Amino acid sequence: MTSTVTRTIAEHTADLAEWIGENSDTLDNFRRTVAGGVRAEIEHNRELMTLLYEAGWSRWGWPEEVGGLGGSELHRAALYDGLGAAGIEIPEVFVIIETVAPVLAHYAPELAADHLPAYLRGDEVWGQGFSEPEAGSDLASVRTSARATDDGFLLNGQKIWMTLGPSADYALVLARTGTTESRHRGLTMLWVNLASAGVTVRPIVAANGREEFAEVFFEDVEVPAEYLVGPQDGGWGVAVFLLQYERGMYAWLRQSILHHRLSAVAGRVRPGVTRLSRAVGEAFVLLAALRARSVTTVTALAEGRNPGPVVSVDKMLLSSAERATFEAARKAQFEEFVVSDDLESTTLRDEWFYSRATSIFGGAVDVQRDIVAQHVLCLPKGGS
Repeated sequence: MTSTVTRTIAEHTADLAEWIGENSDTLDNFRRTVAGGVRAEIEHNRELMTLLYEAGWSRWGWPEEVGGLGGSELHRAALYDGLGAAGIEIPEVFVIIETVAPVLAHYAPELAADHLPAYLRGDEVWGQGFSEPEAGSDLASVRTSARATDDGFLLNGQKIWMTLGPSADYALVLARTGTTESRHRGLTMLWVNLASAGVTVRPIVAANGREEFAEVFFEDVEVPAEYLVGPQDGGWGVAVFLLQYERGMYAWLRQSILHHRLSAVAGRVRPGVTRLSRAVGEAFVLLAALRARSVTTVTALAEGRNPGPVVSVDKMLLSSAERATFEAARKAQFEEFVVSDDLESTTLRDEWFYSRATSIFGGAVDVQRDIVAQHVLCLPKGGS
């Protein structure tokens, strides 16, 4: 990765903390959540995204040729830690950038140069189109088709559970250019403008009432040839590249958020409240394990190394830490959780509901256990 960085990560982190301190009054507005749902949150955070971009902080860790300032994944990790330590709500749009942007930068740098700066400024929202009604953890079962044409591809099919889908402008879509029987070999990754003719986006209302996810339908959607991400029929390799970030950088980002949440809960612990103390303590232990595991993954990515199948451990630890953190929060604020409709309690319920699904989305934990058993521990299949 091209870089003009000469200062250490420690110096970078210290400079970030100094900038946050100097701009504390402005940043106070982002130390709280806002009412109004996902769209209101995205709009609220647009100003923060612009501030971070103009000051350069969100550009560190991205290659200069795609609009960044150089550096590595360690610079991005330092940003998330710095925001979390300062009590600043980390915009949820960073979740998507840590999965989609590395793919664009690596496989389609011209697209990244066009779109990454806009995303970092808060001018665009992206989605990730992998899951389908009949293809969740088994991505080789993807049925959404992309038929090659003279000037691109014709896209037909359906994606589901697209995070930020109701607000997304573009999406990275995994589609089938080969036969169904071709499995992994017949997949292609495409960059799709969701404002294109033939695209229908339907928000999914979750149990907590939020419209964070969407199902997206494609009917004869024309995708230009320059929106091909990676080689045609080479989409499986692109997807595998993405997953190391989804289970690596995403885990680091989330642990920064969770540590901030759990620290606030710990402030409610009183002497003698054994049940709550135990819940908070167990959550902190899981977070410490996640951070220790995740720093190894982030360092590998920063050094250009593939972290390998052991990154599935990051996903399993993250799932456990998410559930433990918000279960501790529920116990600490039980009355508010049950009966209060104020913003803080509503946010807590939203996050608690969200944490219940962490063992499923982004790769089911049972699947991750199989990966670790077979490819890390080299255990025989089927218990034989």
